[in-house]
Amino acid sequence: MSDCCHRESSGKPDVREPADAVAAPAGGCCGGAGGHGGPAVVPPAAAKYFCPMCPGVESDTPSDCPKCGMALDRNPAWKPASRTVYTCPMHPEVEQEGPGACPKCGMVLEAKTVVVSDEDDAGDGELVMLGRKLRISALLSAPVFLLAMSEMVAGGRVGSWLPERVSGWVQAVLATAVVFGVGGFIFARGWRSLRHRSPNMFTLIALGVGAAWLYSVVAVVMPQVFPHLLRHGGRVPLYFEAAAVITTLVILGQWLEARARSRTGEAVAALLGLAARTARRVVEGRDEDVPLEAVRPGDVLRVRPGEKVPVDGVVTDGASTVDESMLTGEPVPVAKRTGDPVVGATLNQTGSFLMRAERVGAETMLARIVEMVAEAQRSRAPIQRLADRVSGWFVPVVVLVAVLTFAGWMLWGPEPRLAFAIANSVAVLIIACPCALGLATPMSIMVGVGRGAQEGVLVREAAALENAEKITHLITDKTGTLTEGRPVVSEVMAVAAGGEPDLLRRAAALERLSEHPLARAVVRRAEDDALALPEVHDFSSITGAGVEGVIDGRRVRVGQRTWLESLGVTVAGKIETAARAWQEQARTVVWVAEETTLLGALALADPVKATTPEAVRSLQAMGLTLVMMTGDNAQTAQAVGRALGIEDVRAGMSPADKLAAVRSLRAGGAVVGMAGDGINDAPALAEADVGLAMGTGSDVAIHTAGLTLVKGDLRGIVRALGLSRDVMRNIRQNLFFAFVYNAVGVPLASGVLYPLTGWLLNPMVAGLAMALSSVSVIGNALRLRHRR
Repeated sequence: MSDCCHRESSGKPDVREPADAVAAPAGGCCGGAGGHGGPAVVPPAAAKYFCPMCPGVESDTPSDCPKCGMALDRNPAWKPASRTVYTCPMHPEVEQEGPGACPKCGMVLEAKTVVVSDEDDAGDGELVMLGRKLRISALLSAPVFLLAMSEMVAGGRVGSWLPERVSGWVQAVLATAVVFGVGGFIFARGWRSLRHRSPNMFTLIALGVGAAWLYSVVAVVMPQVFPHLLRHGGRVPLYFEAAAVITTLVILGQWLEARARSRTGEAVAALLGLAARTARRVVEGRDEDVPLEAVRPGDVLRVRPGEKVPVDGVVTDGASTVDESMLTGEPVPVAKRTGDPVVGATLNQTGSFLMRAERVGAETMLARIVEMVAEAQRSRAPIQRLADRVSGWFVPVVVLVAVLTFAGWMLWGPEPRLAFAIANSVAVLIIACPCALGLATPMSIMVGVGRGAQEGVLVREAAALENAEKITHLITDKTGTLTEGRPVVSEVMAVAAGGEPDLLRRAAALERLSEHPLARAVVRRAEDDALALPEVHDFSSITGAGVEGVIDGRRVRVGQRTWLESLGVTVAGKIETAARAWQEQARTVVWVAEETTLLGALALADPVKATTPEAVRSLQAMGLTLVMMTGDNAQTAQAVGRALGIEDVRAGMSPADKLAAVRSLRAGGAVVGMAGDGINDAPALAEADVGLAMGTGSDVAIHTAGLTLVKGDLRGIVRALGLSRDVMRNIRQNLFFAFVYNAVGVPLASGVLYPLTGWLLNPMVAGLAMALSSVSVIGNALRLRHRR
């Protein structure tokens, strides 16, 4: 373990960071390019605090980053230890460890989760601490400022009653209390940055404030050291007010920054807050409230109207509508019935149902979303490398500029040269803000990833979010991506006297006993129409042909046309014309006959999702070239392509073919996005510049892709690309501001305009500008929370 990983002798909490971080080259807000090089190191979910700018720096207790000096942020995915107690809703003072009845009123006790301990929980501790420091610092700095400015404030009457020698000592005492008492953490962080060979913003502030304070102390204690500065009764110019006010402004900036940063993790905290705390388990016909941690796969749970679904599972009895907007961003409730999946933390609305728990704890969709979002917020976008390269040289260059400024004013400046040299070199050190550069990218990523999660777009890594805005070609699978992914009965045509209900009733009775993939669609249509299915006797399945059985004493067959015709069934007339039209639309036709009499036909299709046409138009309007690749036959693929207006349709594609197509497009200069949901899509998802997995698809696809769409339709891709463009625009705005601020601010602070205008930048104004620069970057990033 590197020397930055041990417990500080000063009592600082243990802070862990990557072993190669300490030897990084000096420079930058976070230790420069060396400190950020290589892949992101993501702190585990168990780490309670982390640095948003320095990957891998983590701690279990509140502290500041040993590299950039920032106070560590609370990990929003961390949860304190808790236990479950049972309490009476009418008598909350009644609590016990297990279920039971209230000894006062006899009511059944309800489960309640209680946090065991969180003594070192910072929560708003950093804000409270900085707020207290800010008040004390402002209170002590005000008289220093008034005494120093007495000649300009209130006509010079403020300090007229106090001798200059006494005024100097009063300023020295108060300024020392501000600089080394209230603002002592600035010097502590600056010293730590030098120990770890990672100079940062606090290094510059400590140098600037320390120089102003040291010069002023010498001027008060031994004014004869500066004979050329003596004037008006032997008084040497002092800069205690600059040291004190700058320290106060730095604390103000840190307080504003902490306030802003505390809001970047709200999205993950909101997701965590959605989880249910208890579940209603059904055991031998009796309901019992149990803590969520006690639920196991296979448990039967009851969900009543207005309650949250406790875990992921399947409806086993009953029906309802469920609000899934917390996962998908879609406000329309989804109907649920027996056999349908339900997701934990979604809100049950109208009905009551029983469900079987399937995924619990860390395996639930909500837990996986929280984990994915927390990891993505700590990953690093490639655009950050630009800021890293600049940061690697930032602090040394600023120190060099400050030294040159001092030397220039000492050689060519007007009298008093030393006073001008100190003031302007301090202004250079104070105004430079590497934190604005360091925060430009990670703050936008953190807020953007959190906002994406609220819209049903899960980001696995920041690089995918950056690359998504560059996509020129979007490859999409057909089944499950453009279409629903499960066949339905789209048309029913009867030619016998019983009509369509009788035709569907007989077909579904046979298909209920079949294992063919299309059989379930026929049965589901009969269930939707509330048809009572008759008993089937002597059932048999003929491979490659169909199924048959005896219904009401008559043999009924369901299957292919050629099979029925071989048994003497005649197909002709309008139904033959209709069947031909269905087949041209890429639908599968299933024929139904009783003995040798044709009863009718069913058309089955995998329907295009209702949201797909709108999404395709939106993607094309964004300038993307859409390519549909499917393993299905050419007739079906071309039919779907024509319906959606997709010109480039490729059918009969194997996983290897899809992979080769992605490589071919990339070799031609295209930036390729691949959208898919199956295991067969995983190789192409990994090869594409950006993989977009449908959240309704396989785990392999989801873990391979850089972006996951919870809802599982193309509108999620539209949202994902819009999010990417907004985040990258926000990052560029931040970087532009940070570069321009430092490029303009540092020369102004050095006094380049003085020969032309006689204008100089007061070190206190420089301190205010520096304090507001980081806050401005964070504030701009927070605008992403309100993007549409």
